[in-house]
Amino acid sequence: MLKFFKGKDKGNIIYAPCKGRVVPLAEVPDPVFADKVLGDGFAVIPADGRIYAPADGEVAMVFDTLHAVTLTSTQGAEILIHIGLDTVTLKGEPFKAHVAAGDKVKKGDLLIEADLDKIEKAGLNTIIPVLICNTDDYGKISLQKEGDVSADEAVLKLS
Repeated sequence: MLKFFKGKDKGNIIYAPCKGRVVPLAEVPDPVFADKVLGDGFAVIPADGRIYAPADGEVAMVFDTLHAVTLTSTQGAEILIHIGLDTVTLKGEPFKAHVAAGDKVKKGDLLIEADLDKIEKAGLNTIIPVLICNTDDYGKISLQKEGDVSADEAVLKLS
């Protein structure tokens, strides 16, 4: 009975938004992210500044300062990708958006380009927290991979 629920969460995977090294949120040197105030997830220490959609979905918001983007996956995950720490202070300077609110995206579509050198020269950390803002909607959020990743590798499973 109720077999129609079986497999409902199948495919509810969040992929790395960029090439780099995946670390748990606890390793992000900012308590808002490390303490999961905004939601559970993971972070990527980026190898380059090309940020891709980590799932199919719709862009909910691109911040005016282009340092963060939110999207809702087709599976219902509310995803926040925050590029660097305190990068809001750069007022959009090292970022170029390739999407806008309302755009439909597929996993792997380019969202934003960030000039990591400019961020580092400003004395800021380039780590990229990726949060599931509706964490409470899931019984379990599990990190599937840590360490070096390409932008198309599965990192987080939601169930």
